[in-house]
Amino acid sequence: MLELRSVDAGYGSFQALFGVNLDVKAGEAVGVIGPNGAGKTTLMRVISGLIRPTRGTIKMEGTNVLATPPHRIVSLGIAHVPENRRLFPRLTVDDNLKMGAYMPGARGQYAERLEFVFDLFPRMKERRHQMAGTMSGGEQQMCAIGRALMSNPKLLLLDEPSAGLAPVVVQQVFELVKRIRASGLTVLIVEQNVQQVLKVVDRAYLLEAGTIRASGSSEELLNSDTIKQAYLGV
Repeated sequence: MLELRSVDAGYGSFQALFGVNLDVKAGEAVGVIGPNGAGKTTLMRVISGLIRPTRGTIKMEGTNVLATPPHRIVSLGIAHVPENRRLFPRLTVDDNLKMGAYMPGARGQYAERLEFVFDLFPRMKERRHQMAGTMSGGEQQMCAIGRALMSNPKLLLLDEPSAGLAPVVVQQVFELVKRIRASGLTVLIVEQNVQQVLKVVDRAYLLEAGTIRASGSSEELLNSDTIKQAYLGV
């Protein structure tokens, strides 16, 4: 479904990604793990068109993502839940969800997608008239994921969904990821919480200093001595 080849990217003279190769197949949940500053958020921004790579190719179902204007990339079926959620705090939950369905193709399915989001996140239905900025961190994360799902994506990009949340809420967020997967959606998730994310993905890539250092099934990485020592405290 998604294919990155030899991708370099950065900000001005600072290079954050070096020759990244990555694949996500339809129906998979794939993780990208690694320390702070490894380039994980840059990777997500490159895929969703927020920044353009300086080298390499990105294809979504065979379509050249780099030849697609950034504001049209969502129409290829890619939805991005950014780090720190980036909701509109002074708008209601309802209005934030509407913002996710702004593409012409999504507007005709608005009622159907809203029902899907409310089934997935019943609390969003309860909070639909509340200002998004007044909700708890976990509820805001639900709203941000719900907003992305309103575009009826084929691929959901989740950037550090557990960041800044209490441990009990982190557990709830990963349960939500499982439910999203069960609905048939393909997921690419970047996350510092290595142990939790490897429990919900099929495969993962280890990104360190902008380079893919390892990849494999979640089971292989959980049993890797390198991962255990560096990220699991074992």
